Amino acid sequence: KYDLRVSTNKRLLNFAGFIACVALLGYAYYAQYKLGLEPCPLCIFQRIGFAALGVVFLIAGLHNPRGWGSTIYSVLIALASLATVGVAVRHLYVQSLPPGTIPACGAPLDVLLQFTPVTEVIRKVLTGSGECSEINWRFLGLAMPAWVLITALGLGVVGVLTNIRSRHRKSRLSVAG
Repeated sequence: KYDLRVSTNKRLLNFAGFIACVALLGYAYYAQYKLGLEPCPLCIFQRIGFAALGVVFLIAGLHNPRGWGSTIYSVLIALASLATVGVAVRHLYVQSLPPGTIPACGAPLDVLLQFTPVTEVIRKVLTGSGECSEINWRFLGLAMPAWVLITALGLGVVGVLTNIRSRHRKSRLSVAG
């Protein structure tokens, strides 16, 4: 037997994760178009990470799987979250470097994507450039990549625990019932 409360809570938490990702992306676009903060290539990659995380949350909420499906969504949420955290950590590292040790700004990301293989673009973006070192936004003393790290890690933990916990609860219920 499957506990309907576990299923409903899992579905709601997955949808909440999706809405959180949409809200974070919404704020990123607000910061870009209303506050005038141009995103650097590492910022764009962090946005892609939140978009991927949001898509996994949405599909998990719509699908509302049982058994191994929950485990698969947990793994996908963990991967999207960890990739976003990794880019945020790299961004924080680039921001912490002393002036003069950061590579010069390169071509904009859209130009790189037109004329450079994707693997080379990823390598160039992850090495960071001058515009990635600028800190032009802070909240409670933390720069935007720090908030990206915190929220991506938090969403990843909630998503993994939500989906794994429901799988384990289901197994306990079927053994007990």
